[in-house]
Amino acid sequence: MCGNNMSVPLLAEAVTVSGTEKETAAVIFLHGLGDSGHGWADTMTSIRLPHVKYICPHAPRIPVTLNMKMMMPSWFDLMGLSPDSPEDEAGIKRASENIKAIIEHEAKNGIPPNRVMLGGFSQGGALSLYTALTCQHQLAGVVGLSCWLPLHTSFPQAASNSGNRETPILQCHGEDDHMIPVQFGAMTAEKLKTIVSPQKVTFITYPGVMHSSCPQEMSAVKEFIEKQLPRI
Repeated sequence: MCGNNMSVPLLAEAVTVSGTEKETAAVIFLHGLGDSGHGWADTMTSIRLPHVKYICPHAPRIPVTLNMKMMMPSWFDLMGLSPDSPEDEAGIKRASENIKAIIEHEAKNGIPPNRVMLGGFSQGGALSLYTALTCQHQLAGVVGLSCWLPLHTSFPQAASNSGNRETPILQCHGEDDHMIPVQFGAMTAEKLKTIVSPQKVTFITYPGVMHSSCPQEMSAVKEFIEKQLPRI
């Protein structure tokens, strides 16, 4: 692989699912709290497209306030999971810059930002939404599963320089999610419609699904990737 992964800390350890032909697009997918990139790399392999590279980085291990300061993989600190919980603004912004560094690295290696999709589950989905909305490059799309928009009160101002006002966003949520209630997902979708073109936001809910994914959801994700990252 050309380019030096060591200059992008998250890439050095990331799980990468390579394409089976020339890679002309990339999906960067971010796991949830306490998880790693491995599980989602397996999931991405099950819906992979031959011309797409899937990059599943691991979050650094940090003490998480919500879990009694236990050390665990986390993109940023979490104090609570309600819309008015205090937030780790510095940590969210730092994590977002680290994801933007992966986008820049891919651009240097031949996959331009408009052929890169950001996605994630739970905390990873939250970071994907925040990163896309504060990124100057226009991306191919954003997937947010069972998630929320961090620092939501800073928007739409925080997106003033964003290249993603017209970028399609697929948001999915389980209706029986007790960790991030589906109402929080719905509020996030409504907030997104005030930041990007409303018709670009798709919000799908799944009956009986808790804080997890399901085959129907992954089928919707695959369809979204196929539509936004067609073979060229």
